[in-house]
This record gives sequence, C-alpha cells and structure tokens, in this order.
Amino acid sequence: QVQLVESGGGSVQAGDSLRLSCAASGRTFSSYCMYWFRQAPGKEREFVAAISWSGGNTYYTDSMKGRFTISRDNAKNTVTLQMNSLKPEDTAVYLCAASTNYWTSAYEANRKIQHWGQGTQVTVSS
Repeated sequence: QVQLVESGGGSVQAGDSLRLSCAASGRTFSSYCMYWFRQAPGKEREFVAAISWSGGNTYYTDSMKGRFTISRDNAKNTVTLQMNSLKPEDTAVYLCAASTNYWTSAYEANRKIQHWGQGTQVTVSS
C-alpha cells in the first residue's frame, strides 16, 4: 500500500503560478508511476499528467501541455505539479494518484489506478 498526501493548493489570480506537492509513504516509491488528476464541481475527474517510475517519461493532457510540469524526487518520495499561467477553468480539486503501471489513457487510468490522495483545492479567480 502507498499513502498519498497532497499540499500546495490555494486561491490565486489568473496568470499566477502554483506548485502542488504529493508526499508518498508506504511501499517503495520508485515502484510507482505517479499521476495528477483534477475534479471540478459537477464535472468528471480529469487526467492531468503522469510520470513514469524514474521520471524518464511524462504525459500531459493536451490542455495542460506547456503550462503544467510534473516531476518527481524518488529520494524524497514526492511528486510535484508546477502550474503556470493559471486560468479560472483550472479551478478544481487536484488529486495525486499512484499505480505500478504507466497509463497514458485517461480511460484506463481512471478505472485502474487504485491509490489516491484526498486532494487539494485550487481556486483561480479572474
């Protein structure tokens, strides 16, 4: 099992940046691929980004490319999501997730990932 705790959310203005972190505990962190998802009120959970076990491969949903960057530090058991040029439509609860598999399909990832954090709220005002 792996336990995930997100931090770094908050309320910002459009155009600002935020850096989210996810701290993992439990089994060996490097045996997991890590993910960020988000869920806005009344909307389905959205796949944001993924990073492979060593960080050598990353994946972003098209709307996040160029603005968001996922990274990980296996020595510190953390994964981060750097979010730049934030927009009001980025407002959501952001969730960290872990899987021993590397999914780049939102369909697969949403249904097969078993380890989830509680989420951290990001609110972007115009």
